[in-house]
Amino acid sequence: MLRSWWQALQARREDAAVARREIPPDLWKRTLVRYPFLRRQQAEDAAELLRLTRLFLDRKEFTAAGGLRLNDAMVVAIAAQAVLPVLRIGLQAYDGFVGIVVHPGQVLARREVPDEDGLVHAYDEVLAGEAMEGGPVMLSWQDVRAAGRMASQGYNVVIHEFAHVLDMQDGLADGVPLLPAGISRTEWLQVLQTEYETFVLAVEAAEASPEDHPAPALYPYGASAIEEFFAVSSEAFFASPDLLQSAHPALYTLFSRYYRQNPAADMPPARSSRRRGTGSAGPQANGPLGG
Repeated sequence: MLRSWWQALQARREDAAVARREIPPDLWKRTLVRYPFLRRQQAEDAAELLRLTRLFLDRKEFTAAGGLRLNDAMVVAIAAQAVLPVLRIGLQAYDGFVGIVVHPGQVLARREVPDEDGLVHAYDEVLAGEAMEGGPVMLSWQDVRAAGRMASQGYNVVIHEFAHVLDMQDGLADGVPLLPAGISRTEWLQVLQTEYETFVLAVEAAEASPEDHPAPALYPYGASAIEEFFAVSSEAFFASPDLLQSAHPALYTLFSRYYRQNPAADMPPARSSRRRGTGSAGPQANGPLGG
């Protein structure tokens, strides 16, 4: 009785939040045109993507950095891509953070790494995005905006960073998110580790002898650590599912069970259309949809 009362209260709160973040139909249509991998064949999935996008906009705080000015088209584009991985997992997976910081382009981050002798080595790293436990999530708008045309290459900075958010739900960035009851940690690592090690060897071979070994399908950055391989593979799973399914079929099957989606079947067939610019458009706002 108490549980059903609480669920009803939560449902009313979510309905009110969704109502506060109305997305104009024309803006939503333009978002799906610019990022076609967001489109779903099933009407219920399409409706849920829109609902979660509006709920995400109500729960998260967007901040512009580096002189960037946010508008409705930009925050809707980010929110829609962010909720795609949790379409069937649920938005509660993102409850551990609130802030999203958007820069005009990629940023330089100063890194310091101690070696075995205790000496600290400093270097600059170029970032298109970064997710930290507890937030915020940092994104380059230049890379977000390019996600539509880069989808065929499996590149998507929003999905990459939000895959890290899912990975860090248990407090560790180790490539193992909180798993559903049907997937054990042992099974997950058996598949992920095997695919990762195969990928690392392919990247190393392509770098050592590019004329004899073609570059692997996924971005080489995934070879830097298993948690990065999880994020890079998740990008491809949603942005270009056929790419991941062809290159890493066992991993695709595992991800289908974890994300509870089958993007290769869930996405409608590609259709030819005249692409328009993906630059900023829409009314200026101080927050998502003027909130």
